[in-house]
Amino acid sequence: MINPSMPKPSVLSLAEIDAFLRRDFPQLYIHGEIFSVLEIGHGTCRMQMAYHESQLRPGGTISGPAMMSLADVALYVALLGAIGEVPLAVTTNFSINFLKKPAPAAVIAECRYLKIGKSLAVGESTLFSEGSTTPVAHVTATYAVPLR
Repeated sequence: MINPSMPKPSVLSLAEIDAFLRRDFPQLYIHGEIFSVLEIGHGTCRMQMAYHESQLRPGGTISGPAMMSLADVALYVALLGAIGEVPLAVTTNFSINFLKKPAPAAVIAECRYLKIGKSLAVGESTLFSEGSTTPVAHVTATYAVPLR
């Protein structure tokens, strides 16, 4: 019997998702090894964006666009953990609430999907400054999934 409290495993391993991102999205690594997938599951992901000065805005905090990039990539990775390598799954809606000024440090995204359908997937991501349990942002997003 399947234990309902045990999450389903990802259809892609960490090594497979890393290879996919490096091959299909080399722009993620333009400033070096900033983005890294820490955990991947079936519709879940934990991803880190390492601190880099290119992410700062006036006031010495991580910029909104940098946090949005992390959330979008992490939600994409979480989706691929459920559906496999589907490069043309695209963001169709993205909403972010900035909750607290993030520290000039690495940012962690924790993602999960609320629904993964045949053509649309809806997920959420909570962002944290590394070492903190207080969220700095919350994202909801919808992705269009091409016919497989």
